[in-house]
Amino acid sequence: MTVDQFIIRLADVVLNPLIQLMFAAALIVFLWGVFEFIKGSDSEDARATGKSHIIWGIIGMFIMVSVYGILQILGNTVFGS
Repeated sequence: MTVDQFIIRLADVVLNPLIQLMFAAALIVFLWGVFEFIKGSDSEDARATGKSHIIWGIIGMFIMVSVYGILQILGNTVFGS
C-alpha cells in the first residue's frame, strides 16, 4: 500500500464519517435552536438562546461543509482521485 492509497483510505474510513457525524451534530443544534426559538416566542431569553443555537448550528454546518470541500480539493489535486 502506497502513501497515496493509505491517505485516501484514511479519509474514506475515518475522516468522512467523522465529518458526517459532526455535520449531523451541527444540524441537531440548529434544529434545537429553531425549536427553542418557536417554543419560547413569548420570552426574550428563550428567543435569544434559540438564536444563539441557530447561529452556532449554521456555523458548525458551514465549517463541516468547508472541511469536506477542502478534503475533496486536496484529494483531486494532490492525489488525483
